[in-house]
Amino acid sequence: MALAAKLQFRQSQSLVMTPQLLQSIRLLQYGHGELKTFLEAEIERNPLLSMAPAKPLSKSIQAVDGPQPGEGSAMPSRSERYGGTSGSGQRFDGLDTGFANVADTNISLLGHALAEARDIAGSNDTRTIAEAFADELDENGYCRCDPAEFAIANGFDPDRTTEVLLKLQAEAAPAGLFARNLKDCMAIQLKRRNRYDPIIAKVIDNLELLANRDFAALRRLTGEDDHGLLDILAEIKSLDPKPGHAFDGRGGEGIEPDVLISADGEGGWVVELNPATLPRVLTDRTYLKRVRKHAATEEERSFLSECLQSASWLERALESRAQTIMKVAEEIVKRQGGFLVEGISGMKPMTLAAVADAIGMHESTVSRVTNMKFVATPRGVFEMRFFFTRAIAAANGGDAHSAESVKLRIKRLIDAEVPGKVLSDDEIAAILKKEGIDLARRTVAKYREAQSIPSSIQRRRELNARRLAS
Repeated sequence: MALAAKLQFRQSQSLVMTPQLLQSIRLLQYGHGELKTFLEAEIERNPLLSMAPAKPLSKSIQAVDGPQPGEGSAMPSRSERYGGTSGSGQRFDGLDTGFANVADTNISLLGHALAEARDIAGSNDTRTIAEAFADELDENGYCRCDPAEFAIANGFDPDRTTEVLLKLQAEAAPAGLFARNLKDCMAIQLKRRNRYDPIIAKVIDNLELLANRDFAALRRLTGEDDHGLLDILAEIKSLDPKPGHAFDGRGGEGIEPDVLISADGEGGWVVELNPATLPRVLTDRTYLKRVRKHAATEEERSFLSECLQSASWLERALESRAQTIMKVAEEIVKRQGGFLVEGISGMKPMTLAAVADAIGMHESTVSRVTNMKFVATPRGVFEMRFFFTRAIAAANGGDAHSAESVKLRIKRLIDAEVPGKVLSDDEIAAILKKEGIDLARRTVAKYREAQSIPSSIQRRRELNARRLAS
């Protein structure tokens, strides 16, 4: 059979990641601090843009099930709830939210990385690639994606993409940001210090020997004596293995919530977006008309046209972002009305997929919306992601339980222990089963350890020690 080359037409659909689509995705996942920084940069480079007061956006919602406001514990007044949103950030069940004293002014890793990307990038194309890499950083500050695959997925030029990543690694602060992994991170920092030589490179490439404290093997590998090896180890010890941890956004006076939830006095809930975290921009069309009259060249007219297109898009994108946050917040209230009244014990299982299906959006969109967004409720300030909890099967075939409510039940059982009656994980699992919660012993242990609660042996020793001390 003869082989021959021929042309063949084929139609197919594919998603092209345009710069505007990438920017829309970023807008969804920005916290209000990053969003404010981004808008300030956009206003600086686009003369048609200006900041504007936020539009009030609120809605009254009825929870699908669970007790209504006023049926459980007393609802705090609005001034008690939101007059001090920068307060303790603790919930009312005796469990710390983990978000106490989060600084609104402290920049997060994403905010810092985006600022670095914009400073280092040159042209607009390079800036788009650099910002996309900033979005890929994990909590350690590493960019673990493969540059070639990343370029294909985002429609970037592969060679240009690799160049941008290398430039970010060489210039971004702190040193080690945008590294691919731990070894890469250490190598980048040593190169900045002009200390990356073939001998120290061998140690970096064999970190498992260092982790196992196999100094004899390291001496053979490097050819260094004890004194030389100690100098190398001291240099490595001075490096920062996780440069991203310097930007956790914590400290300061408290959280500025994105969404405010309060009882409406009629058995329902009011959901409103916080104007303080909802920046808006306007296109100055009066100024546009004035400068258009003086645009003498095609280049100037083209610049104004691009500015108008960018400003109009940004207005729509911010409006869409606000509406999307509102939709997700409304669905959270509908499903978690029990939590708003009763606390953790009233929490229901809820997944990203279920919320996405209910509001007609993609699961990844809901995931981005809940990233770094905070909700002020009658029970404290919580990150949106807190409300998403997996289901624990009911032993009697009834309604499933949320993981958070089960963790609280385990904590309360342990808090009630007395000397001579300390519960093992097996005994806790048996009690939970009688209460209709089907949980394996190893899961009880996992939930106990997640709350930093020691084992039954350690708890027994502590209780006996307290009894003897008294």
